[in-house]
Amino acid sequence: MHDYNKQLKNFARANRKAGNLSEALLWNELKQRKMGVQFKRQRPIGNYIADFYCQEKNLVIEIDGWSHDNKYEYDNARDEYMKSLGIQVLRISDIDVKQDMSNVLIWIKHNIDKL
Repeated sequence: MHDYNKQLKNFARANRKAGNLSEALLWNELKQRKMGVQFKRQRPIGNYIADFYCQEKNLVIEIDGWSHDNKYEYDNARDEYMKSLGIQVLRISDIDVKQDMSNVLIWIKHNIDKL
């Protein structure tokens, strides 16, 4: 388990309860080891909260929707931090989750298998 900012714990819990449509849709496909590995939702890592985290594969999945517009520098710094911990980050667009779930799942499974 990676260290994390303890102040983010309640915020992560609130995010899990609130969620958004894309996260809920993808969570239905990731939960209960449906991809062969366990994912946690809204997991604090350092000073960030990952949408989905698989400790076994050191893999983070981030869904990028409108809230990521104009946040390139923040997302890049976040990805570099994750990379420094040996964590691979997969970024998936909100639209792809909503409109092309089957290919999103194929891509995620491919990345899980190669780790």
